[in-house]
Amino acid sequence: MDFKEFIKPELLLLIPVCYALGLWFKQIESFKNWLIPFVLCAFSVGFSFLYLLATEFTAVGNLVAAYFFTAMTQGILCAAAAVFAANLIKQSTYGKEVDEAGTRPE
Repeated sequence: MDFKEFIKPELLLLIPVCYALGLWFKQIESFKNWLIPFVLCAFSVGFSFLYLLATEFTAVGNLVAAYFFTAMTQGILCAAAAVFAANLIKQSTYGKEVDEAGTRPE
């Protein structure tokens, strides 16, 4: 299975961009952590839609709905991959330390 089967190769760039944005949002103390996945998803969907409009736009009503659906799925997949990568990195460092210490936060 390959990411290119699900995400357009041109939009794969959104994954590291979303990851970097997530790291940047974490640095902002007033920004709530639980909001980060939602903001990344909105950003990714928005940029996917803009990309589709810029590269494949045809002013036909049913195609606009298809662009919106494609942008939603592509954006959600890209944001989800970025959040998943961030959690993998976090769990491989912080989670490993917690397991080695023998304590689990409740």
